[in-house]
Amino acid sequence: MATLQHNVTGETTTELISAGTNLNISQISLANVQGSLPCSVDLFITKQDVGTYYFFKQVSIPADTALMHNINFNAKEFTLFIKLTQSASETPQVDVILS
Repeated sequence: MATLQHNVTGETTTELISAGTNLNISQISLANVQGSLPCSVDLFITKQDVGTYYFFKQVSIPADTALMHNINFNAKEFTLFIKLTQSASETPQVDVILS
């Protein structure tokens, strides 16, 4: 079974759910737990030979704030990714809960 909770740290792209798991995701919670600076977040799906599609791109989440977003995603064919971008010199840290 796929992991539905993730601690994502660093300016990186992280796979949250891989294609073929056939999970239905209807909501995502993103909490910026870094503590003092906002974090920019991309949430997207991709499939080889098809392309990349964004739920959102460069959304700024303030420090110590959570963002809840309704999505309609089934991981049968596409892979779900998150990408964090730091603001200033702090390392971004976001907790992700998929449901």
